[in-house]
Amino acid sequence: MTTVDSTGTVHALRRRYERQHIARRIGVYLAAIIAALVCAGPFLWSLITAFKQNRDLYNPENNPFVFNRPPTPDHVKYLFTDTAFLTFAWNTFWVGILVVLITLVLGLPAAYALARLDRPWSGPLGIGIFLVYLVPPTLLFLSLSRVVVAVGLQDSTWSMVLVYPTITVPVSIWLLMGFLKGIPRDIEEQAMVDGYSRLGAFLRAVVPLVFPGIVAVVVFAFTLTASEFIYALAFVSPTDAMTVSIGVPTQLVRGDVFFWQSLQAATVLVAVPIAFVFNLFLDKFVAGFTQGAVKG
Repeated sequence: MTTVDSTGTVHALRRRYERQHIARRIGVYLAAIIAALVCAGPFLWSLITAFKQNRDLYNPENNPFVFNRPPTPDHVKYLFTDTAFLTFAWNTFWVGILVVLITLVLGLPAAYALARLDRPWSGPLGIGIFLVYLVPPTLLFLSLSRVVVAVGLQDSTWSMVLVYPTITVPVSIWLLMGFLKGIPRDIEEQAMVDGYSRLGAFLRAVVPLVFPGIVAVVVFAFTLTASEFIYALAFVSPTDAMTVSIGVPTQLVRGDVFFWQSLQAATVLVAVPIAFVFNLFLDKFVAGFTQGAVKG
């Protein structure tokens, strides 16, 4: 009798545990779905708004997430036919690529030197470099504009290629230092024992392991290039030299007239490629923050 009671108690506890486990799993999934909807809400709103008619958009009684009237592609067509959006997108792309390359060429060796070379000034210098990033752009664009004029790059897209690394390089150095400090020194020392120089060990042994940090730097630098406004507005005025961040609002906000659907279409068209490329390397990006070291 005692054995039967014990068996029944075990089965009851097991069923209770299974019910609690299922309830917790359902709660986690519901929380994840709600968080995803909250995060995706602005993007979905922009996507729907881009295809709305004016009468649908400007009626406050209409649901903003539903097409209360039939959708129309006219506002998206307006973006491509009546503005220089393709020129803005191309300028943003090649400026972003150059800024990313300059950031990596300058930031990666500097971060390696500060993280690996045992010098008494490494720590204070790293902090000082990061503090440069904290200086507001509104305090720097006047002095930087004189530099841009001195080198003859005013009203040129190349002015942004010159100026943006002053923002991206400091924070990239600080970020890459954290990744490099998580990589054991034994790896490059072993590479140098095998005959590589310090540069060779850095390129062949360290750079592949710090790839998640490089991805983070690429995403940061390119995203900043695509969204930065103050410097782009101060240094560039010709339409054919503008990037998306200033070209789109300049041509789609005219006084008190907002081409709202076209603005939202431009937002979606710029955000989707960046999000797609970022998600291609998402596992590498997450691995760099969660592992913090090299698998043995």
